[in-house]
Amino acid sequence: MSTRFALTDLTVPVIVAPMAGGPSTPCLAAAAQNAGGLGFIAGGLVQAQVLASHIAAARRLTVGPIGVNLFVTQPLNRRPDQFEAYAAALVGEAERYGVRLGKPRHGNEDWTAKLDVVHDLRPEVVSFTFGLPTSIEVRRLKRAGITSAATVTDLDEADMALARGVDVLVAQGPCAGGHRATFDPVAKPAEESLDGLLAALASRVRIPVVAAGGLATSDDVHRVIGLGAVAAQCGTAFLLADEAGTNPVHRAALADPEFTETVLTRAFTGRYARGLRNRFIDEHEDEALFGFPEVGMLTGPIQAAAVKAGDPHGTSLWAGVGFRKARPNSVAQIVRDLW
Repeated sequence: MSTRFALTDLTVPVIVAPMAGGPSTPCLAAAAQNAGGLGFIAGGLVQAQVLASHIAAARRLTVGPIGVNLFVTQPLNRRPDQFEAYAAALVGEAERYGVRLGKPRHGNEDWTAKLDVVHDLRPEVVSFTFGLPTSIEVRRLKRAGITSAATVTDLDEADMALARGVDVLVAQGPCAGGHRATFDPVAKPAEESLDGLLAALASRVRIPVVAAGGLATSDDVHRVIGLGAVAAQCGTAFLLADEAGTNPVHRAALADPEFTETVLTRAFTGRYARGLRNRFIDEHEDEALFGFPEVGMLTGPIQAAAVKAGDPHGTSLWAGVGFRKARPNSVAQIVRDLW
């Protein structure tokens, strides 16, 4: 069995969070490692062959460890007609941007293929969001020398992850940008503070814990390290990084005084996620339904068209509560500032 990478080996205990949908790039992941931290390839929304190409691209840019994140989606087994009411409510949006709504379908057919990719290409860390791999899948990763990490939002999820044998817990607090990692796809996400969750985990787990959610400054990072975390995982802080693939509309909105707060919404993807409050959320949150990733497929053409049109009110603008503290810079400089 290969020797597995330990997060305590990081020169700088800062992890660039996986941010699916564009911000996470091979260049971003590699730059994080080259700065002494750890970066992730976001594999949740891409096909297995694309994931493989992204891992290979990151490997060409760094000789150090990289991570891969995968979504463990929880299908609700909705019938196509159950999306019709929300689709009808979005007709005006489609007309506004001159597109047709997408076709909702459950989109995790590549799960086994993605596990094969990470087993073959062997990134040093594979983390899981929205749920857990099976115990057999965890053991397979261990045999390949891969460190497994589970993202959890409360103690019950942590206990389930420990029972599966994962190597690391990523404790996600309520201030995190993007999707909450809650296992139950229809449950309101836990509201316990990140500090409270870290304290509770410290008394009951013996494996490394990474802190995530709302960490935007050096004080934030040092605080969670002081509370026992082996590293701080930051996402929003890197949205404006030179190496990030964040689209121009999203970048501009993060600094636009028009946007003053973040909210949890399921309007874009059918799963709770935190982003800048905009017109789309205000008009459609009450009628949105649960169903990930199907709802995201439904709204996908609208979001793409809004970005093309330069309109921040028709697309998701994922961000944590500390979004005002994000600054344009290189990954190397942002890591230095955080640590």
